[in-house]
Formats: sequence, C-alpha cells, structure tokens
Amino acid sequence: MFIDLAKNRFSCRSYKSKPVEEDKIQKIIEAARIAPSANNKQPWYFYVVSKDKDLLNKIHNAYHREWFNDAPVVVVACADIESAWVRKSDQRNHAVVDVSIAIDHITLAATDLELSTCWICNFDIAPVKEALNLSSKIEPIALIPVGYCNTKADVNRFVQKRKTTEEIAKFL
Repeated sequence: MFIDLAKNRFSCRSYKSKPVEEDKIQKIIEAARIAPSANNKQPWYFYVVSKDKDLLNKIHNAYHREWFNDAPVVVVACADIESAWVRKSDQRNHAVVDVSIAIDHITLAATDLELSTCWICNFDIAPVKEALNLSSKIEPIALIPVGYCNTKADVNRFVQKRKTTEEIAKFL
C-alpha cells in the first residue's frame, strides 16, 4: 500500500559500504523519467555518480557531512531552467517543481527496492557544476545519496513529529 511505502521512506544518514546493483539504479531513474512535469517539458537531468570514484569524491566534497562520504551512489538532480514551462500570469518557472516531483519518485522507488536516500539541498553548487561540466542553463537542485542504510525507518515517527491533518488541510 502506498501509505506504507511513504512511511518507510526516510532520510538515511548512515550507509553500508555495499554496492548498489545496476538494475536497481536503472529502476529508480526510470521512476524519475516517468514523473509528471508541467506541460510535459521534462526539464531535468540526472547524473548518477558511482563508477568514477574521483568524480564521486568531488560530489561528496560539495556537502561537508561525514556520513555523506559513505554513500556509494549519488544522484545529482538538475533542472534545465531554459526548457521548463513558465506560468504566464506571474512568469513562475516550474523547473524546480518538476525536478522535485521526479526526486520524490526516485526516493520512493528506492524505498520500494529496499534502498535508502536523503534529499540534500544545502550543498556547494559551484564544485558540482564544475565536476559535471554543467552549462549555465543547467542548475543542480539536489544531491540524492542512494544506498543500503544501516538503520530502519521509525514508521511511528509521524505521530509526534508531523502536523495533524487539521493543521494542514481545509475541507471545504
């Protein structure tokens, strides 16, 4: 059931050294590929970094947390700002929204495959852009470490750490 999958997805900050199987990586990227986007523009690129250890180290160095260095795979989720749909009424570019939807597909697909992930948005963008040789129109949005976690999700964490339905929703 979807709600169980959503409850089991959590931000892992302790990865095993076990490599992630290629077929599992392909499945999580397929989940991103089929994500919806505004006007079906699909303004995203996903750089899966695991095989090139020098490149992986450069990506790890963009976020200074010891646990991040243990992640065997990092997906760098990027937005193609120029190809995204832009709402006419306020000129809001939807690239980040679209990439975020795809990232959510990645994290849930990984959970379904017994892998763990974490959204990292507080990273140094410049070394990532340089390491991946990204053009000025491609913006790194998040780093997503992927791997086998040393811990399990506390599926009851939502009882005390989340707002109630009444606090977040209006049923009109």
